[in-house]
Amino acid sequence: MHAETQMEWESRMFDKVIAYLRDELCIDLPYMERALSALDPQGKENVQAFATEGIHLYYPPAHYLKVFEENELFLRRAYLHTVLHCLYAHLWQRGDREEFRWNVACDIAVEHVIDGLKKKSTHRLLSWQRQTVYEAIKEKHIISAAGIYELLTEEQPERLRALALEFYTDDHALWGMKDSKSPMPDQPRQSDETQKKWQKIARQVRFQKEKSDQSEDAAAAAMQVEIAAQKKRRSYKDFLMKFAAFQENMRCDIDAFDLNYYTYGLQIYGNLPLIEPLETREERRISEFVIVVDTSYSTSGELVRSFLQETLHILLEQNAFFTTAKVHLIQCDDMVQEDLIIQSAAQAQEILAHFEIKGGGNTDFRPAFTYVEQLRKNGELRNLGGLLYFTDGNGTYPAKKPDYPCAFLYLDAYNEEDVPAWAIQRKLDGEDRSVQ
Repeated sequence: MHAETQMEWESRMFDKVIAYLRDELCIDLPYMERALSALDPQGKENVQAFATEGIHLYYPPAHYLKVFEENELFLRRAYLHTVLHCLYAHLWQRGDREEFRWNVACDIAVEHVIDGLKKKSTHRLLSWQRQTVYEAIKEKHIISAAGIYELLTEEQPERLRALALEFYTDDHALWGMKDSKSPMPDQPRQSDETQKKWQKIARQVRFQKEKSDQSEDAAAAAMQVEIAAQKKRRSYKDFLMKFAAFQENMRCDIDAFDLNYYTYGLQIYGNLPLIEPLETREERRISEFVIVVDTSYSTSGELVRSFLQETLHILLEQNAFFTTAKVHLIQCDDMVQEDLIIQSAAQAQEILAHFEIKGGGNTDFRPAFTYVEQLRKNGELRNLGGLLYFTDGNGTYPAKKPDYPCAFLYLDAYNEEDVPAWAIQRKLDGEDRSVQ
């Protein structure tokens, strides 16, 4: 019989502690039960705090058994803290943001929610630092980590380090892990499936919360808004897919024939089906697309990169583009500065990694449309699905409507009266701007 090691015993004991913490939290937050049960606990000696990649909940067994004896409240809050990071998709949203500041912003975001719940299982007295930060968040109507990150850009390094110490709860080293360079030797590779799993859990939590008879307090409402923001990000994909068109694609269409006749032929004649499936099917995808970035002096480079990363990620997904997809990425202020052609996800990542804003003059939308029309006349664009123009909105619009769909994506407030009637309009808020 295998003799249980000290490490194995400690892990087994702390698994029971986690089950207890989960039960205590579910008493106050019953709608969180699915989320609190989603991470698989695993004891590890080489971690100092809770850590997760969205699949496992790593913890230091010996250390946390002592913490449980001395400060059970801390562990309850830490457990909920880590789960909320997954629920709000903080693990996958950093993009090009500076890592340290993003980690602090995410910690503040979830601690703000936990402190606002005012539940028996998580209640603690607020320090002066926390009160100050929460007042700033309330004053600026911030509800997400992305918004808090922007707020922290105004902080001095000393103040930022102090906030990091105040709000530190868990380890973020495994966030967004996509290769084997992990402090955990048996750490599984991160995948989009993990994020999709948490998106589904977020929808379930929202549904359960809506069914709950508990009173809505400010922090619980903030959590619902944050989860609802996940739907807003998905709606951006739906918005982009409006530019897709039906076209035949070389792919077996199993829905276009009666499967009963097919199998009946195989049974009667052996290897001879009565009806063969169609070799092509009509699918709604995009073959060619143009993204124009306003590079006038009023456009932020960081916001441009975040917008491009989000948009290209959606457009270059397997089910969004045909095999021969082509995206023209054009930079333009009052003249076309650059035109980059992207035909694969690898090209997109390479371009984003070295992307630099080119321009800085005044905004004039007309040169970009003239340039695109020239590409069409030259035969470089034969099946243009549409054009997205990322801008602050302050510029001269074309007088004539192009014969392809065109949408203007605005950063902030803009004068709607200046926008031509034929243009599709969408205002990007803090959630749309981030890679979410």
